[in-house]
Amino acid sequence: MKTKLVVVILLFFSVISFSQNRYWVFFTNKKNSTFDPYSYFDQKAIDRRVKHGVPLYDSSDFPVNQQYISSVNFIVDSVNTVTRWFNGVSVIATPAQISEVLELSFVKNIEPIFLQTYTCDYDTFLSSYDSVLLNQQLELMQGSKFINNNFNGAGIRIAIFDAGFPSVDIHPVFEHIRNNNRIIKTYDFAKKNDYVYKYSSHGTMVMSCIAGITNGINIGLATGAEFLLARTEISREPFSEEENWLAAAEWADKNGADIITSSLGYTVPRYFQYNMDGKTTFVAKAAKMASDKGILVVNAMGNDGDANWKVVGTPADAQEVLSVGGVEPDDGTHIYFSSFGPTADGRLKPEVCAAGKAIVASKDGLTISYGTSFSTPLITGFAACALQTDPSLTNMQLKQEIINSASLFPYFDYAHGYGIPQASYFVDKQDNSNDTTFYFTIDDDIVHINILKEDSIETEFKFLYYNFSFSNGKISQYGLFQIEEDQVEFIIPQKNEDLILKMFFDGYYTEYIIK
Repeated sequence: MKTKLVVVILLFFSVISFSQNRYWVFFTNKKNSTFDPYSYFDQKAIDRRVKHGVPLYDSSDFPVNQQYISSVNFIVDSVNTVTRWFNGVSVIATPAQISEVLELSFVKNIEPIFLQTYTCDYDTFLSSYDSVLLNQQLELMQGSKFINNNFNGAGIRIAIFDAGFPSVDIHPVFEHIRNNNRIIKTYDFAKKNDYVYKYSSHGTMVMSCIAGITNGINIGLATGAEFLLARTEISREPFSEEENWLAAAEWADKNGADIITSSLGYTVPRYFQYNMDGKTTFVAKAAKMASDKGILVVNAMGNDGDANWKVVGTPADAQEVLSVGGVEPDDGTHIYFSSFGPTADGRLKPEVCAAGKAIVASKDGLTISYGTSFSTPLITGFAACALQTDPSLTNMQLKQEIINSASLFPYFDYAHGYGIPQASYFVDKQDNSNDTTFYFTIDDDIVHINILKEDSIETEFKFLYYNFSFSNGKISQYGLFQIEEDQVEFIIPQKNEDLILKMFFDGYYTEYIIK
């Protein structure tokens, strides 16, 4: 009865997806597999495992049983991706063939594959050189602190998953990387070859926000890092499978990545908002596995803040992922298209933000581009520099330290997370806390704020952030005020003994239990 139920479900998916015939086939065991980690892994992958206490002989790294693959391949039209981590293969097959595969004694279960993925860029405008914006996109993070103290991500290996990298092999903004042979490996998971220097320029833009230099000025912060370039998306149009993301993650792990950066989002038509719990989607499971191997995964929140979807996409919904939203480079507040938290199970997302409008390298020069596609690599470059300041940090320690460094910490909301990471936290060992900058009184349902620092209201773009949270951390309401005068007030949404008012202004954080 169980087998028949699975077959019916598979047939149902085949009908609703209109000729969709890609499936994951998962196996029960890895019988007869042999594995030598010292010949399989790059030395940096071995070193990362040792640092994180990950066994070198972990069964998830063992190869898939070749006889199982051959048996499945004999039945289906083709076998595509082989996954060690999840012990299976992706295949192209008819429903009848899948029914036959399901009868094999070593097949555990089968899942259909059909998915749309979106690169998280919004709009691009041709532009002349814009020194103001170029400075803003780094100085929001106090980037000069890293630059002036010679932290540039040296020794950190970053894997970029994207839709193509045209001109990275010739573009002048990457000359310093090429001259030092710091593009370690490349692979096109769509075409199954090593050449990635064509197709969509999205990956070129992303890479420039991590490590580009133009006319001696940084576009990104990790100009000394090493790179693994993976083409996982067929194009910037929304048609590709998350199996490429998984295959690239296993490849990046094998080849010694410290950080994976992905400006990609997976949402409709397969998934719904209630699936964004960090546990449901296959790509979120892949991101968690990469994290379990000691890799910091950095992913864009998405650009659905002004669309019907609104919320975080996957794999940014995974708890282990450092998820990045976008802010206006002029004032550091939420940029209109950046997707909001929380996750479906109520966890905070994003954790941090960076400029959602940036100068980037296009295929033929420089341009202005919008999207969490670019705030994400800006944070990735920051993360590489932060790790360089203390290479002993594990991936999850690094994630937490980046959060601790953020401009609003410990305040958070679903638009800004904990704010924008600050380099002074790592270079000067300086947090963002400040003396008392305001006090408040509550009169019935009105909160009255009185600003203490006169210079605060004279400084351009000072904002008071506030939220009403429950004791479990979930936010009931949040907002911000631009402080132009020494007083401001807002209404308490409800009286509840479980409701906590949290406020942040100019480095000072306070909270108050509403009674």
